[in-house]
Amino acid sequence: MNILSLFKPISTFVFDVDGVLTDGTVQLLPNGEQSRKMNIRDGYALQLAVKKGYRVVIISGGRSESVVSRLQGLGIKDIYTGVLDKQEKLQDYVFENDLRWEEIIFMGDDIPDYRAMQLVGLPVCPADAAPEIRGICRYVSPINGGNGCVREIIEKVLKLNGHWMMDEEIASR
Repeated sequence: MNILSLFKPISTFVFDVDGVLTDGTVQLLPNGEQSRKMNIRDGYALQLAVKKGYRVVIISGGRSESVVSRLQGLGIKDIYTGVLDKQEKLQDYVFENDLRWEEIIFMGDDIPDYRAMQLVGLPVCPADAAPEIRGICRYVSPINGGNGCVREIIEKVLKLNGHWMMDEEIASR
């Protein structure tokens, strides 16, 4: 089976934050705040996926108002932070939105993502994911977390469905 055939039916992207949208590093600031960095190209792909009608869902065990603010600024509405049981949250989301498992991709990187990732049609991970996660993935990105792995996944789906580089601004050039 061609791996790309698994990407074509995707309508819903589910992402963890730390280790996927970030490199997993948390910088501790003197005022007690924690800072993370996100890849701008991941951000472009996320907002384009939303504009093209794909569902983008964030399910994270962490809590960060700056992360939530950044993701909301990209147009993402389904952001769940402080989640203790990602499998349960994902099952509830799928049921509430009448989705099919085979149309969902979940990109996670560590043990808290394991059970939820086993439910979806296409579990994927960054190159530097935990070995247990790499072991259950149908696709492992060649890119590490926080360095463009999210864009790589979104770009595959959008290209296969004719939605990449179709932004009106680009198309008019």
